[in-house]
Amino acid sequence: MATVTQCPPSRPDPRRWWALGALVASMLVLGFDTTILNVALPTMAGQLGAGTGQQQWMADAYIVVFAALMLPAGLLGDRFGRRRMLIAGLGVFLAGSVVGALAQDVNAVVAARAVMGIGAALVTPLALSVLPSLFAPDERAKAVGIVSAGSTLGLPLGPIIGGWLLDHYWWGSVFLINIPMAAVGVAACVFLLPETRDPASPRVDPVSTALTAAGLGSLVYAIIEAPTRGWTDPLVLGMLAVSVVLITALVLRERRAVRPMLDMGLLAHRGFLFNALAATLVMFVLSGLMFVLPPYLQAVLGNDALGTGVRLLPLMGGLLVGARVAQPVVVRFGSRSVVSAGLVVLAFAALLGSRTTAGSGYGFTALWLSVAGAGFGLSIVPAMSGALGTLPADRAGSGSGLLMTLRQVGGAIGIALLGSLLAGVFRDRLDTAGLPAPAAETAGESVVAAHAVAERTGAAPLLTSANASYVHGMGLVLLVCGCAALVAALLAAALLPSTPTAKEGGGTGGEVTGPDLADARADTRQ
Repeated sequence: MATVTQCPPSRPDPRRWWALGALVASMLVLGFDTTILNVALPTMAGQLGAGTGQQQWMADAYIVVFAALMLPAGLLGDRFGRRRMLIAGLGVFLAGSVVGALAQDVNAVVAARAVMGIGAALVTPLALSVLPSLFAPDERAKAVGIVSAGSTLGLPLGPIIGGWLLDHYWWGSVFLINIPMAAVGVAACVFLLPETRDPASPRVDPVSTALTAAGLGSLVYAIIEAPTRGWTDPLVLGMLAVSVVLITALVLRERRAVRPMLDMGLLAHRGFLFNALAATLVMFVLSGLMFVLPPYLQAVLGNDALGTGVRLLPLMGGLLVGARVAQPVVVRFGSRSVVSAGLVVLAFAALLGSRTTAGSGYGFTALWLSVAGAGFGLSIVPAMSGALGTLPADRAGSGSGLLMTLRQVGGAIGIALLGSLLAGVFRDRLDTAGLPAPAAETAGESVVAAHAVAERTGAAPLLTSANASYVHGMGLVLLVCGCAALVAALLAAALLPSTPTAKEGGGTGGEVTGPDLADARADTRQ
C-alpha cells in the first residue's frame, strides 16, 4: 500500500468510514480495559492470593509502561509509518492479553499488564494521527469525535462486561475478551488504513525513554512498598532517591536537547501548566477511586462481580454527563470558572463520601458517586482542552504528548499512593486477636483475604473488623481526595487564564467530549 504524506486526500477515500470503524474498535478495547480490571481485582486477589500491594502492581504495571512509552511510540509511528506501528501495537496488546488469560500467578499477570501497556502506548497516539489522511478538514472534527467517543464509551462498558464475564467464566476471561476485538482491529488496519509518516519528527531518544520508565517505576515501587516496609526502610528511601535522581536527569537532558522528546519548556506557559496540573489531579483521584471502590462494593457490601460493575455506573454516568455539559458552559463562563467549579463539585463529593460507614448501604454511595462523576467531567474536559489551547500551533504536538504523559503519571501515582494509604490504615486497624500468626498476616493483606480467613476459621469478629477497617481506610482516602481537589480548585480560580476554551481551542472544537478531548484535538495536527 502506498505511503502518503500528512495532507488530506483531495478526493475522499470511499473506505474512510470503514477505516474509522477499525480505529473505534481499537480505542474501545483500550477504553474498557482501563476499568475492566478494577472489577476483576477482588476476584483475582481471592483466587491468586494477591495482597493490596500486588493488586496495585497489577493495575500500575500497565499505566507505568503506558506513560513511559507513549511519547517514543508516537515518534516511532511518525518515522516508520503510523499504520505499521498501529498494527504492531494492536498485536502486542493482543499478545499481552493472551499471556494474561493464561497466567497462573500474580507475577505473570503483572508481566502481561506491562506488555499490554506497550501495545496501548503504540495505539493511543497513532489511532487519531492517521485520520487526516482519510478525512478532509470539514469531516475531521466529526471523525475525531467518533474515535474519542469510542474510548470514552469503554469506561462504563468495562465494569459491566467484566462483571458479567467473572460471573460466568474464570478471571482470565477479562483478558480473553480483548483478543477478538484486537484481532478485528489488526485486520481492519491491514486492509483499510493507508500508510502515513512524518520523517521530520524528532528522533526517539532511548536514554530519555529509559530515564522516564526507570524514574517513574522507582517512584511507584517505593510508594507501593512503603506501607509494608515502612517509609524509613532503606529500600524505600533508596528507591525514592533513585527516582528523584532519574527524573532530574531526564528534565536536565530534555532541557538541553535541540528537539526534545519531552518538551519541558511548555510548562513555562501558565495556561498549559495549571490546566495540566488540574487534569493530572483529576486522573490521580479517578484512578485511586476506581482502585478502592470495587473491593468495598464486592467484599463489604457483598455484591457479585456483575453487581459491582453495575453499581459503578453512577460514577461513569456522572462523568459522561459532566463532560457533555462542560463545553457549552465553558463558552458562556470561561474555562477557569468551569474547571474551578468542577473541582469544587469533586471535593464536595469526596468529602461526602468520606462519611460512608460499613452500614451506610449502596444508596448513599450511589449519591456521592454520581456527584463525583459530574465533578470529574466538568473539570477534566476544559482543563485538558484549555491546556493545549494556550500553546502555539507548532507546539501542539509536543504539548499533547506531555499532557498525555502527565495524565498517565497522575493515574499511576493515584493508584500507588491512595492504595498504599488504604493498605496501611486497613492493616493497622484490623483486629486479628486470637488468630494464628500466619492467618493474621494473610488477613492483613487485603479485605478480600480477611474475608477468606474469616470464612475458613469461622471468626465472625474478624469479618466485622475487616469491613469496618476497610471502610475507615476508604474514608481517609476520600478525605485526602476531597482536600486535594479543594486546594486545586482555589489554585485554579486564582491562577488559570479566564479565556473561554471555545476561543482558545480553534480547529476541532466542541464535538469531541470525554476525557480524551485534548488528546483528540492535539493529534489532529498530523
